[in-house]
Amino acid sequence: MGNACTCQVSIGRKVYDADDSDSNNSNDYLPYRYGHCGAKVMLSGSSKFVSMYSQKGQKEVNQDAMTVWENFTGEKDMIFCGVFDGHGPQGHKYAQTICNNLPSKLSTSIKMSQQISKSQLGLDINGDENQNMPCVSWEGSFLKSFSEMDRDLAQNVYIGSFSGGSTAVTIVKQENQLIIGNLGDSRAILCTKTDDNFRIPIQLTVDLKPNIPSEASRITKCGGRIFPSKDDPSGINRIWMAEEDCPGLAMTRSFGDFCLKDYGLISVPDVIYRRINKQDEFVVLASDGIWDVLTNEEVINIISSARKRSEAAKTLVKHALQAWKVKCPNAVVDDCTAICLFLNN
Repeated sequence: MGNACTCQVSIGRKVYDADDSDSNNSNDYLPYRYGHCGAKVMLSGSSKFVSMYSQKGQKEVNQDAMTVWENFTGEKDMIFCGVFDGHGPQGHKYAQTICNNLPSKLSTSIKMSQQISKSQLGLDINGDENQNMPCVSWEGSFLKSFSEMDRDLAQNVYIGSFSGGSTAVTIVKQENQLIIGNLGDSRAILCTKTDDNFRIPIQLTVDLKPNIPSEASRITKCGGRIFPSKDDPSGINRIWMAEEDCPGLAMTRSFGDFCLKDYGLISVPDVIYRRINKQDEFVVLASDGIWDVLTNEEVINIISSARKRSEAAKTLVKHALQAWKVKCPNAVVDDCTAICLFLNN
């Protein structure tokens, strides 16, 4: 059906299975892979349109993961970006497993939707006609791939990590389309210019936390409890099981966290569509370690002031880590990860 696509990824000359979580730690190969349908998979660094950077906070291990797929689904004008923030005992394994496997699942689903669309339009499914998918098809592809990813995780739960999981903020850019799939409290924002040439941020995603009435309602209807942790001076509302004071999750949607799936936690992404115009400059995807200490306005100003595009994400992360020390001197500094996707030349 259509062009043949491999479900493996490769680094340099070496080929890895998609769930090889240690493959990106090798220094013997170039810092990119070849993924589904020949996409170029970046794990760090920068390219013509992308800057990405991650740094561990004060935890034992960096629980964040990130990836960028250029030529996503085998199409030269399509890019996928994703930031994944793990939590719980084995959060880093959840984040890395999702980072390694979700893009392939989404790519496969999109290819299938494209072939169905071509068939319905009477086009050659093996041809090169580049037809933009309707919004409903994009949403269906995101929902399907996220659901498959969570089912795979459920079948391979890490020992002792039944309460662990990961957020995901993902984006696909195809020509002048942006499609965002968000799960949890990481965030994506867009920097655009006004008619009088001022840069302003547009928040593309909603932080899916218990303070949102519709999210809280789903949790309580399923028997989950919502209240702040006694040991948390910030007073952030968290989700707890019906009869046990655990795990105290600060978001209402995530991959994993199977102990809360009976209490209203879901892995259904919030899917957002936006058409890009000439005034839109760049998109920032970042884990909550960035947003906890920097405003949307501060983030776009930091990115805009970077000396080079290639340094944009690293500059943002360094500012965030410094802000943690100033604004939250007694707090445990969170991991900080960011991807900057530039929309023009």
